[in-house]
Amino acid sequence: MPAVLAIVTLLLAGCASIPDTGDVELVKASPHGESQVRVYAVPPPAKAEPDEIVDGFLEAMTSEDPDFAMARKYLTKQASRTWRPQDSTTVLSAAPDPAAPQGGQSAADPSGLKYPLYGERIAEVDASHAYQPAAPAAYHGEIHLAQQKAADGTEWRIDRLPQGLLLGDSDFERSYRSVNKYYFASGQNWLVADPVYIRKRIDPTTRMDPVTQAISALLGGPTRWLGPAVDSMFPAGTHLATNTRSLEFDDRNALKVPLNAAAAKAGGTQCRKMAAQLLFTLRDLTSTKIEQVELTAGGTRLCALTGDQAEGYAPDRATGAADSPYFIDSTGKLTELDTSSGETAGKTPVIGPFGDGTLKLGSVAVSRDEKRAAGVGEDAKSLYVSSVISASDPGNPLVTSAGGDPKDRLSAPSWDGQGDLWVADRDPHKPRLLRLQNGGGPAREVPVDGLGDGRIEALRVSADGVRIALLVNEKGRTTLEVGRIERHRAGVEPEVSVAELQSVAPQMETVTAVSWAGPSRLVVVGKEARGVQQVRYIQTDGSTSAAGVLPGLNQVTAIAADDDDQQPLVADSGDAGIVRLPAGGNWQTMVGSGSSPVYPG
Repeated sequence: MPAVLAIVTLLLAGCASIPDTGDVELVKASPHGESQVRVYAVPPPAKAEPDEIVDGFLEAMTSEDPDFAMARKYLTKQASRTWRPQDSTTVLSAAPDPAAPQGGQSAADPSGLKYPLYGERIAEVDASHAYQPAAPAAYHGEIHLAQQKAADGTEWRIDRLPQGLLLGDSDFERSYRSVNKYYFASGQNWLVADPVYIRKRIDPTTRMDPVTQAISALLGGPTRWLGPAVDSMFPAGTHLATNTRSLEFDDRNALKVPLNAAAAKAGGTQCRKMAAQLLFTLRDLTSTKIEQVELTAGGTRLCALTGDQAEGYAPDRATGAADSPYFIDSTGKLTELDTSSGETAGKTPVIGPFGDGTLKLGSVAVSRDEKRAAGVGEDAKSLYVSSVISASDPGNPLVTSAGGDPKDRLSAPSWDGQGDLWVADRDPHKPRLLRLQNGGGPAREVPVDGLGDGRIEALRVSADGVRIALLVNEKGRTTLEVGRIERHRAGVEPEVSVAELQSVAPQMETVTAVSWAGPSRLVVVGKEARGVQQVRYIQTDGSTSAAGVLPGLNQVTAIAADDDDQQPLVADSGDAGIVRLPAGGNWQTMVGSGSSPVYPG
């Protein structure tokens, strides 16, 4: 007997199918991008066989009934009291598969039944909503059934089970969505994205709608991994006002957020920063621009911030003008591309030694203000920094590698949001990650915790300067790792280190190229075991979705994305040359030959 009903509804704006029984209820429009598949659990039938109890409970876990009330009907009273579905979610590649029961194997448990659970674990979501991917590995769990007294005899119920929820990947994607919380980079005035997962609709445990879930998660503080590098402006103990479970934007797309008394401790400037954290966090939940967030405590207005005012705290601190992509042409010159019209792109060498042929380049990074560039010579031996808006002498190299082969010398450089320049020296005898403060000398070595025997092949630093994406080669396999950049002030120049590397694409056998593609998203080129090369989006927490796979492209050696997702992806694709992928389109060749496509950063 089926334990749940999956109902697919097609909703038009402001309309929904209306049942012919029951009370009339106000139905709010679905949040932007919400799945229309709903699962409703049903209780166990009378005289249910053990197999029906197990199957029914596993299916009821995928529903959204309040406090999992129907799922709890499959449990004994004691098991229901101790089961905490909100503590964690284990994500399997497919729904858990119960094996044949085992029972009567001991004198202590003569009538119980044990159902082993098998599957392939791919991720965990903890109580703070943080997603942690895992290399696919065998999952083993167990559900135990016992007989208990019932009105008409006895009935089977579950008395022991794994804690938390156990979901297949498709059920997880149907029920949850990724949302960026925002906190301030430590000691800085700009925001950093911290991705978490919340329910797409009403949370079964808290009964909060998605807007309220996101705010509650923000007030709970940053995830454990990001926490050491960011600050929350909310005073300690700040929560939503008691019994706040639903918040709605008004007809001006403004939101009033009621907080408890702890929030009133904040001064005006601090309160506006609190509002900025809220405003950026809520942007993913509405398809239209948020006009204003207002904070209150005990009915008293604390402060308000408009969407335009919040832009001053943006992670990329954009100048307002669209970024241009660049590449190195077939003669080694740094060249700006104009992708604004037509299938072919206009191309203009930059001003200065990188564009006039004085110094031939092998790789490059353009500063975020597009006034300077860092170039590595075509032999990968030396790093230079030069203006790209005025004629100048390249000067002496700022870094020189002693590696014997170009592939064992300098990686492509990258600029962070603070104006610092990063590069990896791949010399097998002295591999190093180097940082040049403000793009000048001297180069300082940056320790990388957890690197072990791996060697950094390529790197990209986020616009917020708090995270760094590294391609790390170890024993012939190149993986994608994201590290947390920590800065400890000790004099004029801070002590900088990279801490706690975490693998964000464990399912990929090898990764070829990576670029930041927004505040918490990467675009990655790689392939899974026995698979073909693919280009896809991956969140910095390692989560993916089928929608993240991009149109196929062969022989990709480099890829570049802008923080503005309206700008096209640009890639180096072997014989196809420099290509672009406009939003909603297919790959187009812009230039027949060239290399190292980049956006500023």
